[in-house]
This record gives sequence, C-alpha cells and structure tokens, in this order.
Amino acid sequence: MHMPLIVEVAVDPIGTGSPSVGDYIRAAVEVLRKRGIKHWIGPMGTSFEISSLRELGCLLQEIHDELHRLGVMRIVTTVRIDDRRDKEIDMEYKVRRVQNRP
Repeated sequence: MHMPLIVEVAVDPIGTGSPSVGDYIRAAVEVLRKRGIKHWIGPMGTSFEISSLRELGCLLQEIHDELHRLGVMRIVTTVRIDDRRDKEIDMEYKVRRVQNRP
C-alpha cells in the first residue's frame, strides 16, 4: 500500500528589500504545480502530498534554487511531515476528520 507523506512547508525569503514576499511564494508554489503535486495554499504555509522523503528533499532543493534564481540570497524553510504508516490517509481525510467531529 502506497502511503503518501503529507507535508506542510513555509518558505521565508529573507533580505528581499520588501515586507511583501507574495511573488516569491507564488514562484515556490509554481514548482509544485509544474510537478503536478496536489497542494493546498494556506495563509502561513503550503500543504502537499509527496511519495517519499527523498522526493521531498529534491523538491525543496528545486524551490530554493528557483528563489535563488530570482535573487533571494537567504531562505528560511520550515517543514512539518506527517509520515503515517498504519493506514492510508490524505489531506482531505485529515480535514474531514476534524470538520465532521461533533
């Protein structure tokens, strides 16, 4: 049984000269979109499903490389990983479990 990792990433470009970083976040999310990765954009981070930690490492490298290409010299990235192996879950399942509780 394939059990995806559910990951939440917050990418913080540092030293961009502006308090607004939306263009950089859009560029990071575009990396996910181009790879065809199912994702949800939240106000403080982006959640997505991925098949392995190895794939996650490659994806984070690609996001950092894209932001560096756009001129960002420092990036702080926070990652949360839900690696559940006893049953198959996805992002929708986790949200439904909270929303459908009395």
